Amino acid sequence: MYTKNDIINSLIDIGIKQTDTLMVHSSMKSIGEVENGADTVLDAFIEYMGDGLLIFPTHTWAQINDQHNTFTPETDPSCVGILSNLFLKRPNVIRSWHPTHSIAARGKDAVEFASGEELWDTSCPRGGCLGKLYDRNAKILFLGCSLKKNTFLHGVEEWNNIPQRRTDTYLQLKIITPNSEVIDRPIRGIYSPLGDVSEHYDKMQKPFIYTSIAKKGLIGDAESWLCDAVGMADLTTSFLKRNPDLFADDNDIPTQWYIK
Repeated sequence: MYTKNDIINSLIDIGIKQTDTLMVHSSMKSIGEVENGADTVLDAFIEYMGDGLLIFPTHTWAQINDQHNTFTPETDPSCVGILSNLFLKRPNVIRSWHPTHSIAARGKDAVEFASGEELWDTSCPRGGCLGKLYDRNAKILFLGCSLKKNTFLHGVEEWNNIPQRRTDTYLQLKIITPNSEVIDRPIRGIYSPLGDVSEHYDKMQKPFIYTSIAKKGLIGDAESWLCDAVGMADLTTSFLKRNPDLFADDNDIPTQWYIK
């Protein structure tokens, strides 16, 4: 059974610094048995990252649609796992107001980081929280999950204006703010006629490892990947310039693109 100190030591071993800006995609069940469960995992992250900025995605895209078109940041649950939902309930956690792809942040500059998401009309805008990860030289941890969960790469595709990655029409969504103000926020959602292109994002694993953009480690039993946001964005952008349909299939990326 893993303890809080075991989790903290794993964070150190994989290369996370206490002052980092860190976003965590997570699969709690992959970690194995932890003393006092998921709360202990969060305790470890919060204690260790006390001088940094800790972020969990708290997306709601699975339940937001034309019929259920209202997002209430204070109460709507996340659709991306138990750790994200428990994190939302912790003291001093600030949730952004993006109606489908919100994040929750705690620590240094959390309010500033989470602010402004209601201003944008796409899922992964460059001026939103995903873009701020790039600006802050953040790290993204995939704790027990693969790079198929890499929402950041949806952002990179959007920022490079890859065609057929957004809906042609707008979802007519509303945000209910903490003071009960209603904000109309039409959104062009993530969509491709090719299907779910994120199923092919893990083809970046080999290039990321080779170029030291990603590092593999264990957190509990969970095979995990710590990735550099700037490196991921820059290398993926260079590949997309060669082939805008990079993620249309599972074909390996030519090694000559990244092995010099």
